[in-house]
Amino acid sequence: MRFHQFIAVGCLSFFSLASHAEILTGLYQVREPVTSQTPEERTQATQKALETLVLRLTGDAKALQNPALEAIRKDPQQIISQYGYDAGPPESLQVDFDPVSTDRALRQAGLSLWGSNRPALLGWWLSDSVEGSSLVGDGQSAADPLRRAAQHRGLPLRLPLADLSEQLVGTAENLEGSNPAPLKEASERYGADALLAVHAREDDGKWAAKWRLWVGDQQEQGSAEAPDQAALADAVMLQVSQRLAPRYAVKPGVATEQMLQVQGMNLEHYAQMGRLLEPFGGQLQRIEGDRAVYRVNGSTEQLRSQLGLAQLREVPADQAPAVSADGQASAPAGESAGQLRFSW
Repeated sequence: MRFHQFIAVGCLSFFSLASHAEILTGLYQVREPVTSQTPEERTQATQKALETLVLRLTGDAKALQNPALEAIRKDPQQIISQYGYDAGPPESLQVDFDPVSTDRALRQAGLSLWGSNRPALLGWWLSDSVEGSSLVGDGQSAADPLRRAAQHRGLPLRLPLADLSEQLVGTAENLEGSNPAPLKEASERYGADALLAVHAREDDGKWAAKWRLWVGDQQEQGSAEAPDQAALADAVMLQVSQRLAPRYAVKPGVATEQMLQVQGMNLEHYAQMGRLLEPFGGQLQRIEGDRAVYRVNGSTEQLRSQLGLAQLREVPADQAPAVSADGQASAPAGESAGQLRFSW
């Protein structure tokens, strides 16, 4: 198939893709709670929305203090497209930031950016309150604060159905344990990229939680405290977002240029690769049979994390032909450095 035909048909097939990773909608839309619509409170909420957005896009709590962002801190309106009020509950100020001007400002400040293609989380959340213990399931009213917190912190969250079989799995012992096997087995039908286990407890009117996050074979953990369940959900999601961001956020101007081979390509895979490699400035160099060669800019670990979202498998160097910098087949694999090889 000719190159231009491959592109044309591939683009038409884009919406038929099936992938665990999700394109997070509303990434540049931030809601912050308010108690009134006075100019003073609107100004405070706008500043808070800016802080939330920058943290959502970078995963860095100190990013907004970058000297290069001083003008935006003083006048966020220059990257805001519109704002309005949402009656809720809770009542909030909704601020829509302009993606182009926002990304340009953050990149010019030299900050790492985490794009909209993010790993889907399956959240097992067990709440122990004075009313008893319950596993939060999809469709329950108790799921609403979790979804709002995940959206606020830029995380695609899925929840289990919490049926009887899952309630037997979602116990405090399994959620706090270091062995994810029971939860992973019960999670397979949801097709998520990462597994989040949270055990939340109410004590003397306050809430605390211990959480564990599994991404592939790697594990993160932490704890959080808050005055109520909604604030606790936000605190947990914030911590999880900050742990995930370094895996995927790309810093401009410091990445290593390298060649990437992908085997097992078809029309749908081509369209999906365009989305996956967008943060790395991926440029298609050559198509040869079912193998595509891209020039990319990014760290090896970040590329591995990003490609892992689409369930690609890394191919050992001695099982794939090496490719030269101009995209041509060259020396035997293993004799060429700076190349990554993956397969569908």
